[in-house]
Amino acid sequence: MAPSKSMGDANRRPAGLPVNGPSVGVLWIPGDEPGFDTRAAYRWLEADMTDSTKKKTDQEWREILDEQSYRVLREKGTERAFTGRYDKEKAKGMYRCRGCGAPLFSSDTKYDSGSGWPSFYEPAKGANIKEETDRALGMTRTEVLCAACGGHLGHVFPDGPKPTGLRYCINSCALEHEPEGDG
Repeated sequence: MAPSKSMGDANRRPAGLPVNGPSVGVLWIPGDEPGFDTRAAYRWLEADMTDSTKKKTDQEWREILDEQSYRVLREKGTERAFTGRYDKEKAKGMYRCRGCGAPLFSSDTKYDSGSGWPSFYEPAKGANIKEETDRALGMTRTEVLCAACGGHLGHVFPDGPKPTGLRYCINSCALEHEPEGDG
């Protein structure tokens, strides 16, 4: 994956980062390479992931996403309650963005809210989630987006369980479940 010229300092591949990888959606764990700068590697990867996924054309998104996932992730739609494949999912693992593969939620924070959508009380890594005010439909809510590709995931509400008190109400079709042990 060649770095984009628009990434500024992120263009400099950190020492120890594989030359032909990693690509979006592939988990790479740094080894004990001498002189390896973990922070620089992750800044470089974040910049490259953001650059390569946000700049997809509408046609490219339509080619990689099914119709419902496209409507939700790219047009801010919502799947009908109780119809999503992950609403009642109990298997351990990581829930990733269906658009770009970024890790979003761990099954350890998933719970049954009774809302009809997969619910989590905390993201796996806060930096992978972006929140924006949504004033659509005559109400004010907090929209949840994938920070890497900008895809609409759902909304977050202040009525969740402890320890956070939050309910991340996420569309199943915006997610891809990676069972524990498959990564």
